[in-house]
Amino acid sequence: MVAGERRGAAALVTIDRPERHNAVDGETAAALLAAFRAFAADDDARVLVLTGAGDAAFCAGADLKAIETLDVDAPGGPLGFTRLASPKPTIAAISGWCLAGGLELALWCDLRIATETAVLGCAERRWGVPLVDGGTQRLPRVIGTGRALELVLTGRDVAAAEALSIGLVNEVVPPGRHVERALELAEAIAAHPQETVRSDRRALLEGEGLTLAEGLALEARLGRDRLADARDGAERFARRPGGATPGR
Repeated sequence: MVAGERRGAAALVTIDRPERHNAVDGETAAALLAAFRAFAADDDARVLVLTGAGDAAFCAGADLKAIETLDVDAPGGPLGFTRLASPKPTIAAISGWCLAGGLELALWCDLRIATETAVLGCAERRWGVPLVDGGTQRLPRVIGTGRALELVLTGRDVAAAEALSIGLVNEVVPPGRHVERALELAEAIAAHPQETVRSDRRALLEGEGLTLAEGLALEARLGRDRLADARDGAERFARRPGGATPGR
């Protein structure tokens, strides 16, 4: 149902139901939650990469033929972990269909890498199924209220090129390269000092729901906790040969 493995600094989690376009039933949701908890508890896993088995689909959402096996009131969310906050960065590696709850799983991730074959959308609109895995809250934060309303109300498909143009995905890659590219990004993120990465990520994500003044205060408080790391980084920079590019 769900396969988990370590790839360098990344925990690679694969929804493995290709015969159902990687749609999620109750057993798969429980396995996704377990995989997320294992990632959160693993200090050596710095980034989670979420993908679907095969090239045809990332995830087609909830398995409507097994809808009774999903718990809408599950603390982690019907699809496993969509109501939980990840303590570390996350990336969705998308190929093919990324629909309904599958889109909500992708939106849960910080970054989305999609192949040229990817198609995203709120397909549950066609069947009277509500968005209950965070889509109504995360989609407008990613692409803005106006565009989010259009996708939620119409349920139309969004091809990869358009998804990139509206910010729904961060990068489009050739077919078959989505997982490889996501793992490359994971290693790039993992190469930076992690406490500061996670602190800045937290300030950005938690600040979205605050006023500017409150967000600035949060940023200052979290940044203050990282001043020792900043001093260490400044000392490392100062020891570099002359001509070093600032920030590198």
